[in-house]
Amino acid sequence: MANTIGVEQSLSNVEAALKAKGYEVIQIRSEADAKNCDACVITGQDDNMMGMSDTTVKGPVIDATGLSADEVCERVEKLFH
Repeated sequence: MANTIGVEQSLSNVEAALKAKGYEVIQIRSEADAKNCDACVITGQDDNMMGMSDTTVKGPVIDATGLSADEVCERVEKLFH
């Protein structure tokens, strides 16, 4: 699977679940990390996390607030299948 998913550092359960499904997952620590991702998963705790509300991210941004790791995986799968 060629899709790279950026995951906010605090979402280790989501990171593990996406890796188990075969996605390449990187932790997003900066705007530069997000630029190289096909999609990003964030907690939504910061409305403008690392300036990601602009066109820096080429793919969709998924707000994981209130979602289980499985629910986040389902949303990612819908994006790429």
